[in-house]
Amino acid sequence: MWTKVELLLQMDWSPQQISGRLMAEEGIRISHEHIYQYIYADKRAGGDLYRHLRCKKKRRKRYGSYDRRGVIRNRVSIDERPEVVGERSRVGDWEGDTVIGKNHKGALVTLVERKSLYTLIGAVACKTAAAVGAAIVAGLTPHKDRVHTLTYDNGKELAEHEQIAKALGVDIYFAHPYSSWERGVNENTNGLIRQYFPKGRELTAISKEEIAHATDRLNHRPRKTLGFRSPYEVFFSIKTPLTVALGS
Repeated sequence: MWTKVELLLQMDWSPQQISGRLMAEEGIRISHEHIYQYIYADKRAGGDLYRHLRCKKKRRKRYGSYDRRGVIRNRVSIDERPEVVGERSRVGDWEGDTVIGKNHKGALVTLVERKSLYTLIGAVACKTAAAVGAAIVAGLTPHKDRVHTLTYDNGKELAEHEQIAKALGVDIYFAHPYSSWERGVNENTNGLIRQYFPKGRELTAISKEEIAHATDRLNHRPRKTLGFRSPYEVFFSIKTPLTVALGS
């Protein structure tokens, strides 16, 4: 059992994810507190399992009374978004954002499906509307049958939203300024992505292999909010045996 636990920790699964999935799939009862104790005992013995734990630091955001970034033409407010999107009852409603590199060098375009938490990541050398728009279209095109809406913030990088909507056949809505909670799924996922692309790193030389590694880890580990199923399983409506993760 502990061999399985160690392998899953090395896949960046959290103790809670391991505990929940082992119980759901194999009926193995082991609390996440017990796994934490095992990790710290391993650390005292010189092991490195603790390095796979995600650090949780408070993030400070600046809030303002008005939006200084200008107005995006023909934007449609989140107030007009269908109620079904807020219910998270169907697959196909996405949230989008950008993660900026150190000294504003390079960026990641992140897309998260609201119900399944399935995540897509694209890298751009600069956060221009053309580059971000191309990354969004490239990421979502393979899943066009599972794309109904996209909710974004008010960054000028989505100035070409009408072209994106036409290319994907998607309805795009914009959150209110300084209201990150309206895209809470994406905000939380960006925090998870920072485990692989930390804030102190420039993002101008991100390889396809690095992006594939991060998206694979995020999409194939179980989530408590999904009943300890993985985003991949929910998004594609399939069941992946635990042995797949252990053998990868």
